[in-house]
Amino acid sequence: MIAALLAALAVAAPPAGAGFDYQIGGAYPLPAGVSVVSRDWRARPAGDYAICYINAFQYQPGDGWPRSSVLWDFEDPDWPGEFAIDISTPRKRLRAARHVEKHVRRCAAKGFRGVEYDNLDSWTRYPDAPFGRPDSVAYAKRLVRVAHRHGLAAAQKNTVELNGRRLGFDFAIAEECGRWHECAGYKRMYGRHVLAVEYRRRDLRRTCRVFRSAVLRDLDVVPRGAPGYRFARC
Repeated sequence: MIAALLAALAVAAPPAGAGFDYQIGGAYPLPAGVSVVSRDWRARPAGDYAICYINAFQYQPGDGWPRSSVLWDFEDPDWPGEFAIDISTPRKRLRAARHVEKHVRRCAAKGFRGVEYDNLDSWTRYPDAPFGRPDSVAYAKRLVRVAHRHGLAAAQKNTVELNGRRLGFDFAIAEECGRWHECAGYKRMYGRHVLAVEYRRRDLRRTCRVFRSAVLRDLDVVPRGAPGYRFARC
């Protein structure tokens, strides 16, 4: 209990306005001026503040999900090979959170300072799935507690329609808030503690008017040197 309390007290969001890079598709040396980076949970942390990416709401190959936790009939329409995780009951949410916690524990041990739980909005893609928005909210609250228990800040990933502050999230990672005119919504919740990712240059220009911690990346977020790589920042 005391250890968990001390870990929670150590939680800190990334510094507002810091140079940011989004490297969830593969790690590479940080570009000049970048001190905050998000990387996959398998990677090593880097920079002054590293965020650990975990696909907590969907299965993807290599994440070691128990087969019984995966809803194999519900495949992500935009990302073939990803499937919804069953979070339809308290017992199933507990089982899923225990699996995610294994990755969170590794992230904390490596030296990551924050965690990014992807696909918070998964309920919006599966209208016939056995779970919905209330289940996702309950699961998200549990995952925030997991992060804090291990001394990591928790990022709300997208889903501006949810007030992540009320769920306990400490900061946000927002994809395409400039494109979809959502940046103001994140700013109302988190002030300048928002890391923004855009995939079109004209959207980056719009986002940079709101957040300085914004980055342009290619859609597949490939490492530097790979075909299709793109990077720019405010």
